[in-house]
Amino acid sequence: MNNLIPIERIENKIFLIRGQKVMFDKDLAKLYGVETYNLNKAVKRNLERFPDDFMFSLTGQEFKNLKFHFGISSWGGTRKLPSAFTEQGIAMLSSILRSKRAIQVNIIIMRVFVRLKLIISSHKELAQKLSQLEQKFEKHDCEIQAIFDAIRKLMTPAAKPTRKIGFRPEEK
Repeated sequence: MNNLIPIERIENKIFLIRGQKVMFDKDLAKLYGVETYNLNKAVKRNLERFPDDFMFSLTGQEFKNLKFHFGISSWGGTRKLPSAFTEQGIAMLSSILRSKRAIQVNIIIMRVFVRLKLIISSHKELAQKLSQLEQKFEKHDCEIQAIFDAIRKLMTPAAKPTRKIGFRPEEK
């Protein structure tokens, strides 16, 4: 089943927008083997299944930034702002697109999202451990510096007390 679509191809179609990992309608349509128009038509017929945290349309500025990022021509291609589907929205697509290919593609996409979550969580754990290690060494650095300071004090000869030269009357 993984021979259907390479995992790397799906990973390259996942973007971070508004702090969420999303895929665009045109990319999903290609993966499902349908026209973008038909995918969006099916979504519109079932709009109650796609709240804002499952699917949203890009703003004009977000789309402009994407065009700049990817070098897309400004006078070709799409006529309306693309829709972005979150992981939950993609899972919901499987309930409205019922072809065998759509089911298989959805399974692969869900596995890719799980794989990305594992990678991200392992990076967070690694970053946390690194931070703990840095704090440990900072503490040790202070302690080592204190030891060096103490050794330097011991190495410098003590200043001899100076005596006053001359006649001193004895105090009574």
